[in-house]
Amino acid sequence: MRSLLGDYLLQRLQEDVDGTLHQRLFRCLRIAIVNGILRPQTRLPASRDLAQEIHVSRNTVLSAYEQLQAEGYLEARTGRGTWVAEKIPENYLTPHQSQQNISEIRNKRVLKLSKRGSLLVGYAAASPNQWGAFVPGTPDVTEFPHHIFNRILSKLNREPDVDRLIYSNAGGCFELRSALADYLRVARSIRCDVDQVIITEGIHQATDLVSRTLSDHGDHVWIEDPGYWGVRNTLRVNGAIVDPMPVDIEGIIPDLHPKKPPKLIFVTPSHQYPLGSHLSPDRRKQLLDLARRYGSWIIEDDYDSEFRFSGQPYPALQGLEADAPVIYMGTFSKTIFPALRLGYLVVPKALFSPLRIASAELYRGGHLLTQKAVAEFIREGHYEAHIRRMRLLYGKRRKFLIELIYRYLGKAYLHEFDEEAGLHLVLKLADGCDDVAIASRALERGIYVRPLSQYYMTNHSQAPRGLLLGFACVNEKDMMMAFGNLLQCLREQGIKTLS
Repeated sequence: MRSLLGDYLLQRLQEDVDGTLHQRLFRCLRIAIVNGILRPQTRLPASRDLAQEIHVSRNTVLSAYEQLQAEGYLEARTGRGTWVAEKIPENYLTPHQSQQNISEIRNKRVLKLSKRGSLLVGYAAASPNQWGAFVPGTPDVTEFPHHIFNRILSKLNREPDVDRLIYSNAGGCFELRSALADYLRVARSIRCDVDQVIITEGIHQATDLVSRTLSDHGDHVWIEDPGYWGVRNTLRVNGAIVDPMPVDIEGIIPDLHPKKPPKLIFVTPSHQYPLGSHLSPDRRKQLLDLARRYGSWIIEDDYDSEFRFSGQPYPALQGLEADAPVIYMGTFSKTIFPALRLGYLVVPKALFSPLRIASAELYRGGHLLTQKAVAEFIREGHYEAHIRRMRLLYGKRRKFLIELIYRYLGKAYLHEFDEEAGLHLVLKLADGCDDVAIASRALERGIYVRPLSQYYMTNHSQAPRGLLLGFACVNEKDMMMAFGNLLQCLREQGIKTLS
């Protein structure tokens, strides 16, 4: 069997045609070592084996090896073969020489992102810290019944159907689409059947698909302010003019007579992100009337709807009226685990075929074995049982965090929009506080909170101050210690605590 080095040399020898064969082979090997293709302390093939692979005489390989060894690139170890030296001659260049070489390389080509790429990177806000106190929106992935899910997945993997191993343009695994349609009709009062469900890889992909297919460059799109940065950035990159709409305790405040009507309206009616209010019945009616009047689409992100800790869950906006101009988005990131990368859209029947085709063209369907496993996980009742169990666990952790806030800060620090739902709380701070500085100090202590002011698009200097505290992925013992560290950060910023 030919080695990777043999394949590499055969390609490079066709490009380097000057000089004798052993000189060409020497140069190809030296370049591979200098460029790190052959790493230090890598063993090279025996000369006889390499000669057979690249169709040259053994003497040619021996000559190249001997020259590389003489110049310090290789080491011959008795009885153990030929190895790349730990330090090659280029390692002994002076810092000045090395820096000069780097500068020369950099000056040859200046890398520049496109305007769209610069916009995407410039507004990126994804945190590298996705686990611990108090990461907002992160579920406790250690509590998921992995043994059950892995049993289902292993069974499917033993003899997988061909249909699960090839590309898909059906909008996702039929079994998962069917299971979701049945589940959503009961759990969320969604009006749908299997031919309205499209599987995505999460809310970001769903937002990208919807905005690309239902809006054009320069169209106006409404989002909540404050709102989720991920949706905002995806819309920007796709050329939408993003209009931030204010939020109060009844949810988004729509402009009932807009000069430039929106093509899309993104809302989180069940649990507004990040403030926590729910969309009132009057506002829901206003949005539906406005969308019908102007031919807009309401994009309903049913964020954290599964985790309500008191009272009855609010039904989805999509099911409020027949043929409502609503596209429903959901995800398994909070109910199963984020790395699963599974979400879904429920679209009107007339949109199913074009959005299914667009999804296949843009992303190519996949993960069908995983999707089938999730479908069986739902059908066997494990999904609902897991949600019920996690609702109790998160409820206990939420109550514990609220008690800490009341005991050490006071009730005034809990945001008034709190609706006893979701996986985070908003710690309300006075207008003069620097929530960004507090979050930065907390990060130095290993405490992960997000400043509320950064979720606002407009008037950052006047934006309300606060901190998002996720409680789902931290147990009570760790929460107590982390909250103590957070209190110290607040005190350093001049905020008085009760003890």
